[in-house]
Amino acid sequence: DSVATLEQMQNAKTALQVAKQQLDAVKFNQNYSEIRATSNGYVLKKLANDGQVVGPGTPILQINGANQSKWILKVGLSDAQWSTLKIGDNATITTDALPNKSFQAKVTRKAEGIDPQSGTFGVELTLIENKVQGLAAGLFGKASIIPTKSTSSFTIPYDALLDGGGNEGFVFITNDNKTAQKVKVQLGAIQNDKINITGGLENASALIVSGSAYLTDGSKIKIVR
Repeated sequence: DSVATLEQMQNAKTALQVAKQQLDAVKFNQNYSEIRATSNGYVLKKLANDGQVVGPGTPILQINGANQSKWILKVGLSDAQWSTLKIGDNATITTDALPNKSFQAKVTRKAEGIDPQSGTFGVELTLIENKVQGLAAGLFGKASIIPTKSTSSFTIPYDALLDGGGNEGFVFITNDNKTAQKVKVQLGAIQNDKINITGGLENASALIVSGSAYLTDGSKIKIVR
C-alpha cells in the first residue's frame, strides 16, 4: 500500500475541484452550442457556415414553419395613410400567386416611427384564416385597408398645435371667450399646413389659433374681432 502525504491529498482535492468546474463549464457551453427551432419546418436559407464565429442575436438559418399558426403581410404607408388606421381595422389582401383568391385580415401592429430606409410607416396585417394553402414566406401581396371612421373630425391650422408627438398633441380652446383651456387631442393626417384632429374637440366652442405659445391653462384672454 502507498501512503500519500497531506500536501499530495490537498493537491488532489484541488485538482478534482478544478476538473469539476471545467466539466460544468463544458456542459454549460454545450447547452448553447445547439441551435433549436421553436417549431417544425423547413430551412429556406443558410446564413452562416460551419465553424464561423457569430455574435449574439445573429441569424443562422431562415426557416419556414411547416404549420404556420398565422400569416402576416408587412406594408409601408405614408404618414397620412398610417394616421387614419387603428389596430383592428379590416383589410383585404390579394397575391399574384393566387390571383383568383382574396384573404381577409386585420391591422395587428402599427410602427411607432418611420423606417429611415423606405421613408414609410410600417403596418402589419394578420390573416384571419390561419391555415391557407398555396402561401409561402416571402410572397408579395397587395392590401386594401378599410380605416375605421371617426365619429368626429376637425381640420385645424398646424400652427395651433402644441407639443405634438406620435398620435397626440395639445391645443388651446375657449368655451366662454374669456379663459383659455389646454386640451389633449388625437392627431390624424397632415395636409400642407393643416392637420386633421380625430378626437378631443367634441366639446370645444372655439379654437385658439394665434398666440397659443404665450398661453397657459387658465390664462385670461380677450377676443379681438
